[in-house]
Amino acid sequence: MLSVPQQPPAVGHVGSGPPTYDAEPTALPPADPDELDDLVADTVLDGARYGTSTLRAVSLRGDSARYRGEPRRDALLTARFGAGEQALVLVAMATGARATPGAHRAAAEACRWIARAVGRSHDRLADDIRGARRGDLKSGLHRLTDRSLGRLRASAAEQGVEPEEYTASLRCLLLPADPECRTRVFFGVGAGGLFRLRDGEWQDIEPRVAEATGEPVVGFGSPPHETPEGDRLTMDLGITTPPSPYEPAPRPPRPPFRFRASIARPGDTLLLCTGGMAEPLRGEPELAEYLTTRWSEGEPPGLAAFLADSQVRVKGYADDRTAAAVWEA
Repeated sequence: MLSVPQQPPAVGHVGSGPPTYDAEPTALPPADPDELDDLVADTVLDGARYGTSTLRAVSLRGDSARYRGEPRRDALLTARFGAGEQALVLVAMATGARATPGAHRAAAEACRWIARAVGRSHDRLADDIRGARRGDLKSGLHRLTDRSLGRLRASAAEQGVEPEEYTASLRCLLLPADPECRTRVFFGVGAGGLFRLRDGEWQDIEPRVAEATGEPVVGFGSPPHETPEGDRLTMDLGITTPPSPYEPAPRPPRPPFRFRASIARPGDTLLLCTGGMAEPLRGEPELAEYLTTRWSEGEPPGLAAFLADSQVRVKGYADDRTAAAVWEA
C-alpha cells in the first residue's frame, strides 16, 4: 500500500518560549469618521495560479501593533496586467517608517505608484523577461522604482513633513504567466528578505549591494562618474567640507536598489518578505525548519494554511509580517 507523506500539524509558535503578546488582535487602531478610507485591515490574504507557479501572499499586523492598537505599517498589493500567456503578475510590498503617523499611508502609496508604473510598462517588461534581457530589466525597473519613491518625497513636501517621515521600503516580484518562461524577477529598495527553498534547504538569495546596484541612475543611488558636460567628478577622500549657510544640510544616502532575475526549477519555493518575516527566519532556526517541513511536500498550501504558516510566532519578533511565496510545479 502506497504511503502518502503527511505534513506536520500547524503550531502557534516556535523557539525558546511563547511570545510576550497575545496570539490574536487585542485593540483596533483609532478611527476618524471623516477619514475612513485611511483604515487598514489587520490581515490581507491573496493568491493565484499562473503558468507553472502558484502564488500565496499575506500581510498581517505584528503582535506589538495588535496590542497597542496601531495600524499595520506593511502594505501588500497583487495585480495582473495583460491577459493569457502575455500577462505579467506583480507582487508589491512596502513597510512605512517606524514611529511615524503616516507610515501605513506611505507604504500603501508606494505600492500603488510602483503598480501604476509597472502596469503602464507591462508589455515591454514581459517581453524583456521572456527575452532574458537582464540589463534592460535592471535599468528600467531601477528608473520605475526611483520615480515611484520620488512620488513619496513629493507627497511629504505637500504634507509639510520631512521625507524621512513619509517614506517606505519597497520590494517587488514579477511573475510572467507564460508557462514556458521560468524567470522570476525581484527588485526593490530597503530591508527584507529573498529566500529559496530548494531540495529541502533554505537559501538566502537576497542580492548584495555590490552585485545589485549596477549602473548608477541620476537622482538615485550612487552618483555618476561625470557630469552631462563630460567633467570628471573627484572621489570622496573623506575631507570634511565646512557647511554653507546658503545650502541645506546634505541628506543621508538612500538605500541601494536591489535586483535579481533567477530561473526557477520545478519543486522550488521562492519567498519574498518584509523585515518582519525575514528577521525571524534568519534568526530562529526552528522557524526555517518548520516551514521546510510544511512547504517541501505535496501541493502548495491553501490560503488558510499559508496564513497559519506565515503567522507562526517567535519570541522577540513582533513586527508586521508580509510575505509572498511562489511554488513551482
